[in-house]
Amino acid sequence: MSANATPGRREKGKPQNRTTFFPRFIAVVLILLAFVGFLFYLLQPVTFTYRGMTMEAVPGVAVNRYDPDGFYTDEKGRVQYTSKGASARAGIDVSYSQGDIDWPAVAADGVDFAIIRLGYRGYTQGAIQTDSCFFQNIQGALDAGLDVGVYFFSQAITPEEARQEADYTLSLLESYPITCPVVYDWEPITFAEGARTDQLDHEVLTQCAAAFCQRVAQAGYTPAVYFNQEMGYFSFDLKELSPFQFWLAEYDSYPSFYYGFTLWQYTHEGRVDGIQTPVDWNLDFSQLKR
Repeated sequence: MSANATPGRREKGKPQNRTTFFPRFIAVVLILLAFVGFLFYLLQPVTFTYRGMTMEAVPGVAVNRYDPDGFYTDEKGRVQYTSKGASARAGIDVSYSQGDIDWPAVAADGVDFAIIRLGYRGYTQGAIQTDSCFFQNIQGALDAGLDVGVYFFSQAITPEEARQEADYTLSLLESYPITCPVVYDWEPITFAEGARTDQLDHEVLTQCAAAFCQRVAQAGYTPAVYFNQEMGYFSFDLKELSPFQFWLAEYDSYPSFYYGFTLWQYTHEGRVDGIQTPVDWNLDFSQLKR
């Protein structure tokens, strides 16, 4: 050490102690590698399996968080759901197909709500019609103390036609206290040829559903879109429709659909007092805590 050197201070030009430099360097490299790996993990698409196909999840769409263990079948063969001490509500959906309905008997047989077909658009000429049993069904269900919603069977091929369907629906609801959703129900016509929607583009289909639901929301009602798994995965852009409720049709003992939904139609072969024909049974999860 020179006479001018200060004890404990490294002189200029002398190399840094490698016993402290290299461990710090390695630690920094490891932290950077971990960070890059974490970023790579975050950027990987989330996937799930449907009928043997690997599907990539749509970002921004809520997923199904219902507990499979919360579903059970009761003594009447009806599916129920209970989670965290609360139960999903049970309901049916009906149309003219069910004929004359004894609504007090329905209400007494464990039904909390009913979703009633209000009307439909013809699949060939496109004329809008009212369901022949709509008025008697909605009044009967309300008088029996049920919560009520409605659905419109759409065959719209443009967003403007969908808005026309929504306006027609809203005009018939003015006198009724609806508490359940107003539903856009579009389904492909498989029982006949020459349907006006046969070649409907999926983007346009999504635009039609959104146009209907936006009109319903503007009027102060709760809009929803009905679909089965195939349509949910392959026909609708669920991200575009995510502001609205989803009504899923999946006939099973519990729903395996990847994305979230509020209503679940689990059978079309149900039975209920007051109705002589088979009927669709549903569960409503809207009042459960998530």
